[in-house]
Amino acid sequence: MATRVSSPTRSRSSSAKKSSSRGSARSGGSRKKTNSRPRSGRASTSTSRENPVARALAATWSGIAHLVGGAVRRIGRRVVDPERRRDGSGLLLLLITLLVTIAFWFQLPGAFGHLIRVGISTIFGSLSYALPLFGVVMCWRTFRHPDRNGPTGRQLIGWSLLFLGVLGVVNISDGLPRPDQMDRVRAAGGVLGFISSSFFADLLTVWAAVPLLIALAGLGIVIIVGRPLLDSVARLRTARQQRIESRQEEIESREAYETPLLSDDDTPTLDMAAHPANAVEEVVPRRKRRRSRSSRNDEVFDYDSLSSEASSATAQPSRPDPAQPTGTAQPTGTSQPTGNAERTTAGLPQGFTVHEHADPAPVEADPIPAGGEQLQLSGDISYTLPPADLLVPGSVPKARTEASDAVVAKLQGVFSEFGIDAQVTGYSRGPTVTRYEVELGAGIKVEKVTALSRNIAYAVASPDVRILSPIPGKSAIGVEIPNTDKEVVSLGDVLRSPKARNDHNPLVVGLGKDVEGGYVIANVAKMPHLLVAGATGSGKSSFVNSLITSVMMRATPEDVRMMLVDPKRVELNQYEGIPHLVTPIITSAKKAAEALQWVVREMDQRYDDLAAFGFRHVKDFNKAVRAGQVKLPEGSQRVLAPYPYLLVVVDELADLMLVAPRDVEDSIVRITQLARAAGIHLVLATQRPSTDVVTGLIKANVPSRLAFATSSMTDSRVILDQPGAEKLVGQGDGLFLPMGVSKPVRVQGSWVSDKEIHAVVEHVKEQMAAHYRDDVAAPVAEKAVAEDIGDDLELVLEAAKLVVELQLGSTSMLQRKLRVGFAKAGRLMDILETRQVVGPSEGSKPRDVLVKPDDLDDVLANLQTEG
Repeated sequence: MATRVSSPTRSRSSSAKKSSSRGSARSGGSRKKTNSRPRSGRASTSTSRENPVARALAATWSGIAHLVGGAVRRIGRRVVDPERRRDGSGLLLLLITLLVTIAFWFQLPGAFGHLIRVGISTIFGSLSYALPLFGVVMCWRTFRHPDRNGPTGRQLIGWSLLFLGVLGVVNISDGLPRPDQMDRVRAAGGVLGFISSSFFADLLTVWAAVPLLIALAGLGIVIIVGRPLLDSVARLRTARQQRIESRQEEIESREAYETPLLSDDDTPTLDMAAHPANAVEEVVPRRKRRRSRSSRNDEVFDYDSLSSEASSATAQPSRPDPAQPTGTAQPTGTSQPTGNAERTTAGLPQGFTVHEHADPAPVEADPIPAGGEQLQLSGDISYTLPPADLLVPGSVPKARTEASDAVVAKLQGVFSEFGIDAQVTGYSRGPTVTRYEVELGAGIKVEKVTALSRNIAYAVASPDVRILSPIPGKSAIGVEIPNTDKEVVSLGDVLRSPKARNDHNPLVVGLGKDVEGGYVIANVAKMPHLLVAGATGSGKSSFVNSLITSVMMRATPEDVRMMLVDPKRVELNQYEGIPHLVTPIITSAKKAAEALQWVVREMDQRYDDLAAFGFRHVKDFNKAVRAGQVKLPEGSQRVLAPYPYLLVVVDELADLMLVAPRDVEDSIVRITQLARAAGIHLVLATQRPSTDVVTGLIKANVPSRLAFATSSMTDSRVILDQPGAEKLVGQGDGLFLPMGVSKPVRVQGSWVSDKEIHAVVEHVKEQMAAHYRDDVAAPVAEKAVAEDIGDDLELVLEAAKLVVELQLGSTSMLQRKLRVGFAKAGRLMDILETRQVVGPSEGSKPRDVLVKPDDLDDVLANLQTEG
């Protein structure tokens, strides 16, 4: 496994800083003392902390291990960070190696030496005499390169496979002795060799067992070294290719710049001063070919540097030839290209690419297309969509800025400082963030770059650094860094883009721009439901405004009707009275639950018509109704009309889940499960994406997600099922995860000002007045019979008043306050439960109070009516 070895200077400086900080902590006494001992010195257990003798032995062992490890590391001035040292393990290996060496090489006398020789030779066979050599190698590696040993258990697995393979071959070469001939087993491959050789030889044959055992030994070496064979082969190929390229460059350089020693009779002499154009023509193509091979990107060349190098190759500055026409001084192949991609790479590294924006800037004069282009509504009503000039354009997009170029140098400096073979090869500038593309060298792991997120954030002075590995569709790592010079994405620009103009669905809304500068639109009919979440100030309300404004700009009231739920009472009040509304804006959470139940009834009615007339989607049903292809039964007085799309926007789901969690969740789940074909779509927004608000049933049935900046990774996992939203910069920066996509798309949300919203609202109000549905606020369920109250109406009213005012659904509290018995208090609590004042019983816990103090008057009025 390839690891980075820190330089001695940096390691000594870091060690000196740590020692000085420990010294200042001991002298000052005000700083907190940190435990900076190496891991090998942390082997003391709770017993050693309690027993002074054990503590002393542990300290002695640690001191001896540090002395031996320091002496080994002084050879060649090897420096290892204290946190990475394994001196205790190295000392233990050293003692075992010395013991085996004395026992086998120097024939340790006595029964103890004989016991050691018999035990080790029984396991390792004739290889026991070579074990001290392996032990010395492991001791040296543990003291000097502890990080190369890898995680715990890797060396044990590697050495076991190596011994099994080698000892198996030795055992086969000695005739496969069996355990009943233990002396021959000790002289051959030992027990390990017998296990591996007998398994393969008995299962296959001896000729098949030997290659398998050799391969097993090779696998053990690969695991011990920690460097894959493919990595080594790739390094050898890279080194060979570099030698070939360097040799070829040397040959071409000589051919291009050395003047051949030929006589005047053989070849005419080329006067560089008299014919500078010919000299440039000879030099530039050769240099261009050489650079194209060494460049990372063969499609982009640094023509500025090529021309400057070609001009410097001439003997002296040349003057234009009077006989040559003006404008033809430069020969073919040396003219400066005027393309934007090449022009914007001047001053950047060789092979660097500045990606242009994916979509061109929209034309201001182009009108925003109508959703269905049916501006003649039912009857004699004419409806005109709002003009495009009501939405002002945003900032002019820039593909390259000085701030982005400065970040390229900082990123490259971080990779150079940590010794990582990585190159920043280009960037795509978005309105809020810029994605820098990083390509890795041969044999470099992706984790080496992703682990430097904090170092990159420190270098670019921005805490909101997000690493994407890899970029979808590219063999490169994306480092997304916020721009210091941000741009404003206007909703008008998004709706005027070619993507929005080519899609005539009335439910197409403008989301904003992605990191590559391309416009992002979304069709709510294809989502088919959307869950939006983000902390306060992250851009959630701006997205809701862009959504509603997009519908007003593209759709008529016959195409799309909306139901707006605004428990906060101030977010959506500016849309009051628009003709697209099916009901006045709902601000009461309790009424919102009833409205969602009406949506369920509307969905069932639409499905009844679809089933009766044989259609699978409301879109096909509407086409047939407009074409007159749907025939009603004889004698029916009903008049068929197309069903408009119904868009339900809930600005704060958390308030609804606090007041009526069961009813709201049941209605949302039923709508999201079935309402797609009926043309009913939900947009649920919340600033508290917790599990009690965004429940598992809601998440399972709302496939599309839009996450703005969240306060924690937990909230990001709730909304997106993955981290990432906690690293967003806010102010409209979001992650869009539509249905059927595995990785979210980073989007800068479009902005629409209050002035633009008021202009659009006034325009649509002038075209048509609002017509609300009368059955939305109709009672859903029958009132409960009042027989259970009986003569205890006064007690019930008093109990409801106490429970709601104190927000405490406790039976014992009613006993104390009303001075009634336990049975009477329990009966009163059951009556309040049937009226949905309190929740169900949860054992000894107080019941949940479902009514807020502001709604107490309504509850008391309903109870008095029943009584």
